[in-house]
This record gives sequence, C-alpha cells and structure tokens, in this order.
Amino acid sequence: MSQKVAVLGTGKIGEALLSGMIRGGWTPADLLVTARRPERAEELRARHGVTPVTNTEAAKSADTLILTVKPQDMGTLLDELAPHVPADRLVISGAAGIPTSFFEERLASGTPVVRVMTNTPALVDEAMSVISAGTHASAEHLAHAEEIFGAVGKTLRVPESQQDACTALSGSGPAYFFYLVEAMTDAGIFLGLPRDKAHELIVQSAIGAAVMLRDSGEPPVKLRENVTSPAGTTINAIRELENHGVRAALIAALEAARDRSRELASGNN
Repeated sequence: MSQKVAVLGTGKIGEALLSGMIRGGWTPADLLVTARRPERAEELRARHGVTPVTNTEAAKSADTLILTVKPQDMGTLLDELAPHVPADRLVISGAAGIPTSFFEERLASGTPVVRVMTNTPALVDEAMSVISAGTHASAEHLAHAEEIFGAVGKTLRVPESQQDACTALSGSGPAYFFYLVEAMTDAGIFLGLPRDKAHELIVQSAIGAAVMLRDSGEPPVKLRENVTSPAGTTINAIRELENHGVRAALIAALEAARDRSRELASGNN
C-alpha cells in the first residue's frame, strides 16, 4: 500500500486495526501512530514497526487520518488538527455518536469525512464495521475505508441516519452477548455445575450457534424451533424468558443505547 495512514489516539481497537492492516499488506513504514503517553507510542513502534508522531505531524504527512479518541476528546483533537489538515485528506472517525458534520464544520471546506462504527471483535479479526459517507466523501473514499477496516472483519455501508441504530445493535452488541454468557454461567453454577465447566459449555454452544446463524441460511426463529421440542425442556425455558419480558427488555436496552448515541452527537457527554 503506497498511501500513508495515521491512527490517532491508538488504543486497543486502533492497535488491532494496525495489526490487521499489516497482515493485509500495508507496510509498517507507511503507518503512523499517535498516543497520549510516549511509552505507549514506543510500545507500538517496538511491537509493529510503525512510526510514532505527534498529532500535528500526522495531519501534515498522512494521506488518511483515522481518529480513534474518545467522543468527549474529539473536539479538542480537531482544534489541534484543523490548521494542519489540507482539504484533500481523508478523515475517518471511529467515535460513537459524532456525525460527520461535526468534523466538516471544524476542518477545511470540502474535507472528505467517513464515519465508521466498529466493535471489539476487531481484536480477533471478527469485527463488524459500519461505514457512512459525509458530504464530501466519494465512492473511492468509502472503498478505501472498507479496505482498511476489512482487515479486521466485515464491513457494511449504511446511510449516516442509521449509524445510531448500528451503534446500539453492533457497536455495543458484543457486550450484550458477554452479559448473557455471564448470566448463563451463573445459572449453570446454580444448577450444580462448576464454573469452569459451565463456562466451557456455554461458550462452545455460543460459537456453534453463531456459525449456524452465519452459514445455514436459516432465520433464527427456524433454528430455535429446531431445538424446541413439544413439551420439552427448551420450550419451558423459552416460556420463562417470555414471562420475564426478556424480548421487551432487549428492545428497550437497544433503544437506550441508540438514544445515548444521539446524546453524544448533541454534545451531552
């Protein structure tokens, strides 16, 4: 890859992205990183062979800037970058809830901005990254963002108006599954199983179910019905889940996550 790409505010997700890009063919010498702590920057250099720079240096020399700082820190970062980012730089934001207009208003007129919401399975190359174009981003810019984030999983283009819903469903999604596994592990212990055995049973069941969802072509309701025998154990469990309003609680939870994403966009940190 001939273009220089800079990851600004390189935390766990940023580092996973760097690692995936290198495996995907990017030359470490073409990858720049910034970090709040100098020791973190040197750690990234030692581990991946990338070049630590300041935010200003990244803005001046990289063709693509990937901003991975926390949403509440984005305004400060843009104030620092704005005087140094030419209008032909591609800016990719990974900050939850912040619209592309936030960047366009603070950067040079015409700057292409792409908004990406990825999730923590990027750490194991199984991310779901949702990509939306700002006002000045072209199909080529979107394709470049897909190339970058495709190194750590799947990508999906959506209108920016759907980003808050995607944040609730996919960006936060892994946490819901971890929460469910945590609760099921506790249930296994309550039923008399050692924690390690309960955990192993549930994790492998989750992996198997996920592969079936991905590869079978069947809708989840059909796959569930295949496990649910008349008057059997599974239907008794499903009845209790329905009696306790689990489906309604999940819908309410995702609505709450979407609403919080909208609050972040409006500056209510």
